[in-house]
Amino acid sequence: MGRNVSVQNVGPDANRRFTKALLRDLQALEEILREGRIETGVRRIGAEQEMFLVNRGWRPAPVATEVLGRLEGPFTTELALFNLEANVEPRLLEGSCFSDMEARIRELVEQVRDAARASQAEVVLTGILPTLTKSDLSLDNITPMERYYALNDALARMRGGEAHKLRIEGTDELYIEHDSVMLEACNTSCQVHLQVSAEEFAHLYNLAQVVTAPVLAASVNSPVLMGKRLWDETRIALFQQSIDTRSATVHMRELAPRVRFGDQWVNESVTELFQEDIARFRVLLTSDVDEDPIACLRSGGIPRLKALQLHNSTVYRWNRPCYGISAGKPHLRIECRVLPAGPTVVDEVANAAFWVGVVMGAGAEWGDVRERIDFDDVKANFLGAARHGLKSGFQWLDGETVSARRLITERLLPLAARGLESAGVDDGDIRRYLGIVQERVESGQNGVRWTMTSLSGMKDQGTRAERLAAVTAGMTMRQLSGEPGHTWTPATLSEAGGWSLNYLRVEQYMTTALFTVHEDELVDMVAFLMDRKQIRHVLVEDDQHRLVGLVSYRSLLRLMAEGFDGSADEAPPVKAIMDSDPVSVAPETPTLEAIDLLRRYKVSCLPVVKDGKLVGIVSERDFMPIAYELLEDKLKE
Repeated sequence: MGRNVSVQNVGPDANRRFTKALLRDLQALEEILREGRIETGVRRIGAEQEMFLVNRGWRPAPVATEVLGRLEGPFTTELALFNLEANVEPRLLEGSCFSDMEARIRELVEQVRDAARASQAEVVLTGILPTLTKSDLSLDNITPMERYYALNDALARMRGGEAHKLRIEGTDELYIEHDSVMLEACNTSCQVHLQVSAEEFAHLYNLAQVVTAPVLAASVNSPVLMGKRLWDETRIALFQQSIDTRSATVHMRELAPRVRFGDQWVNESVTELFQEDIARFRVLLTSDVDEDPIACLRSGGIPRLKALQLHNSTVYRWNRPCYGISAGKPHLRIECRVLPAGPTVVDEVANAAFWVGVVMGAGAEWGDVRERIDFDDVKANFLGAARHGLKSGFQWLDGETVSARRLITERLLPLAARGLESAGVDDGDIRRYLGIVQERVESGQNGVRWTMTSLSGMKDQGTRAERLAAVTAGMTMRQLSGEPGHTWTPATLSEAGGWSLNYLRVEQYMTTALFTVHEDELVDMVAFLMDRKQIRHVLVEDDQHRLVGLVSYRSLLRLMAEGFDGSADEAPPVKAIMDSDPVSVAPETPTLEAIDLLRRYKVSCLPVVKDGKLVGIVSERDFMPIAYELLEDKLKE
């Protein structure tokens, strides 16, 4: 998204002008291909490193513009103020290219880390930040640049004003609605680019599609989103749903998602992908195009194809075709977008080496893969890998069924080694990076296992917010060591930093597993819930999950004192004894403000409401850890 977007004229006229430029760019690309102008005989790799910025409480720190102001070099903004991106310069696929790439990424991340510390922030490399909450995704945290507001407005317009609905099921289930594009900011990746010639594009792109599943299975590290245990690589479902422009109101209409794996093979040329995306997806953003690409070609120049590149940037294929110009020559690239950021830089480079190596090796050894596996199986393998990682099984070439771990260790890693060797990559690089992947897969100790083992070890300790903070702190500190993720020890609660960092806002410790009643239900149900679930407050909500009242233990005792013992034929409804106007707070309410409300109104709990909907509750009991820590600190003085 790092390009200028003109939004001064977003009406039909601007759209038509841009569409005309888009179609003309496609025509120019076809001419470039016919004339054989695409660079051949050169193989380059590159990468884009995305990262999170967190504060001293291990939560998102919206300080990206401050940090960028202290940096020089290939850094750029991302959608959210708590994200940054570093563009790693392309290099020839040969010699020590991967160790050189690792050194460069480390250097760039360290530069961001130094700049972030001046804002009391730290850098975290991870697919999804464990401590993210819904309130972090408000438009207050969008990077204040024209193109990001334009993207948000365009997506909302194409959805007909409907809210973004996110629903992902794993061990837990996450279902939320959101009103902006900011859900996309929950994920970061390390995107890898491989330059290919025009003649081999279709063949290598199809192979890249086939090997995406096992490469992803070896790389997963994003199992948690907003405290819920979901897919092994939750980014895949999250990104697709967060950028979805499809309306739920179109009956039986088959509409393609803008984030997509694809539905068919490429047969002849890269233009098949661009043609399909132009045909399927309306223009989302427009820019001023000051170039006639055909005239540029006729005069011996190389057109930039700005309209085509902008439209391509708003269609999020997991393996994306890219056009660019380097050293005055046009080239084609395959961009692998499935690989998550982290757990360390060396892990990311190992993932990149595995992907590049297996694509190159398969290109030399597998022949026409379209004749050996059905595309639907390729797509199913991809989704299975995202859900289950190394536990997945694949429908593979020539009708074989094989486990992810066996396929990777017995076949694909040796194939990747041969592919890298044939490209002239140093033997030391091949052994180092593919060895990391092999050790990770054989041990099963990937980013998912580390996160889940860490959370399981803290299961009965602290609050959920503290456990997630401990995981985030743990991965941040271990990243500094540079040791690959499969060697890490689990995180412990002590790494969270204590109550002063984890009780800053109500959402960090509120109870969200609620037991509620309707106002027309019997009071007996309230008594039943209080007795069986050992709670002192029962919230009352309507059918739209809006808070309408609160029944406290005292209210029930008062009813009993008035003579009701549960034996009467006509028991009163809940609305007869509930407080119909309870004091409530929002999830982002500071803890000190919540405590002040409890004291001021002499209440023992506060319902938590967001956008008119009941989302949680905090009670006096929830503040006990703070009191305990304060007393303990006092005794130590």
